[in-house]
Amino acid sequence: METLFKRYLKGDKILWVVFLTLCILSIIEMYSASSTLAYKSSNHAMPVIRHVGFLTGGVIIAFIVHMIPYRWIRIVSYLGLALSAVLLVFVLFKGHSENDAARWLVIGGVQFQPSELAKLSVIIVAADLISRIRDNTKDEWIYFRNTIIMLIAVCGLILLENFSTAAILFIVVFIMMFIGRISFKYLGTLAGVILISLLLGYGAVKAIPETAMPKAFKRAYTWVARIERHSDKGAKENKYVITDKNRQEIYGQIAIARGGIFGVFPGNSVERDYLPQAYSDFIYSIIVEEMGLIGGIGVIILYLILLFRAGRIVMNCSSVFPAILVMGLSLMIVLQTFINMSVATSLIPVTGQPLPLISRGGTSILITCIYFGIILGITRQIVADEQPNDSFLAEEAEQLPVVELESL
Repeated sequence: METLFKRYLKGDKILWVVFLTLCILSIIEMYSASSTLAYKSSNHAMPVIRHVGFLTGGVIIAFIVHMIPYRWIRIVSYLGLALSAVLLVFVLFKGHSENDAARWLVIGGVQFQPSELAKLSVIIVAADLISRIRDNTKDEWIYFRNTIIMLIAVCGLILLENFSTAAILFIVVFIMMFIGRISFKYLGTLAGVILISLLLGYGAVKAIPETAMPKAFKRAYTWVARIERHSDKGAKENKYVITDKNRQEIYGQIAIARGGIFGVFPGNSVERDYLPQAYSDFIYSIIVEEMGLIGGIGVIILYLILLFRAGRIVMNCSSVFPAILVMGLSLMIVLQTFINMSVATSLIPVTGQPLPLISRGGTSILITCIYFGIILGITRQIVADEQPNDSFLAEEAEQLPVVELESL
């Protein structure tokens, strides 16, 4: 194993272990959670084979990406941003629709979600613009303005069909700007404008009948209905009655309750046959049912390790761009993770966010693997630039000396 890491898997060994562990866990849980897909398929093994294929491709992509210098990723991201913007516009008119939301393009029989590429591109470009602010503070307003224009344009396109994804992307970039020490005057103004816009949007949905609302904004009624149903469900006497509207939430709660401390062990889930989207949005419920409270906490710890290691990487970066980029990518993974888990445990309304690397979904898996590849590539470069003969962050006795981040 030591030879494998030294010869092929460069960078932070602990992050590689977290990444590969999540991939293995994903295969195990998908094998169990995809029972309804297997039943519908002519080949019962096909859903799992498809999932393993995406994970295998994702691991290969992560390996290739982690060997690419991040300065090239910095350049290519602008091409990715332009491409994703075109695809986001195209999907609004020609997108494949599921659950009344057009989020996918079908290319060669394969579904592709442009918003995933957009998230990756926006985070990289935002990290570039924020790093330019730190290198040239007198032009702070120019780069901040450019960041906001890009963010509003992309999030606006995503927002029309996927509120939760647009919100997560906006929050991540906002935190990146906060970490990059953008002026509180700018950040405060931006937060105020967004808050007012949300309140006005909510008021418009409540005041304007759905039949009179332009088609492009009709998804807003679905969001408001989900929020209101979630906020007042505790006051209803029939809150335990299963209906088409609360089916996912109720069966998700039942799955978690069945898990207990140690779970029923992988492959023995019962609720997978009743829970809609057990293999995607609610796969965490199946994890807890089969692996119990201990397994559920263990999965949370894996993602927290990612966030902790990202913080350590930031402390060892000698320039602003890779530091902001690592934090942005890790925040995107972790924030999406906890939103998915919060939905599964009925803490927040249903959002449709998958559990990174574990839920079914080809585009999400491949793009998340790119996230890991970039993060691991930055740690590889730190090793090569600062201490090429030692393992990065392997043990306390072998840790790299902390390099202070320039003016960050």
